[in-house]
Amino acid sequence: MTLTHFDAAGQAHMVDVSGKAVTTREAMAEGCVAMSPETLALALAQGGAAKGDVMGVARLAGIMAAKRTADLIPLCHPLPISKVSLDLTPDPSLPGIRVSATVRTTGQTGVEMEALTAVSIACLTIYDMLKAAEKSMTIQDIRLTRKSGGKSGDYEVKR
Repeated sequence: MTLTHFDAAGQAHMVDVSGKAVTTREAMAEGCVAMSPETLALALAQGGAAKGDVMGVARLAGIMAAKRTADLIPLCHPLPISKVSLDLTPDPSLPGIRVSATVRTTGQTGVEMEALTAVSIACLTIYDMLKAAEKSMTIQDIRLTRKSGGKSGDYEVKR
């Protein structure tokens, strides 16, 4: 397996995608923030968190992060993103909040990093907004769950 972000001399470089076909590409990622049942209840309470609407702010942070991925990860291409959506779902069995992101573009390279960045930043935002209640929360299991489009084809996590 050849790593695409290194040239023949082993130097890091941005992958040349100019020869790739323009196709619709989509990626989905997920992760979660585990916390105590009390902190989860606080996160879900109307106006309960000192910094406001935890889920709404985290959703916006994830959207903004997906759009800025190329500014954060050195070798990512800036992409014309056509869709970013985040779902934040309370899960009492965790207990915590599950975060999933879907990102879509029509271009010459995929949006896996944008989906992963959206989930990561949404999870960090949840942590930031609730850390006064619980510093021992953990961010867990951030991963790509599905991608479609492009030369490498489709990928989906087998559950």
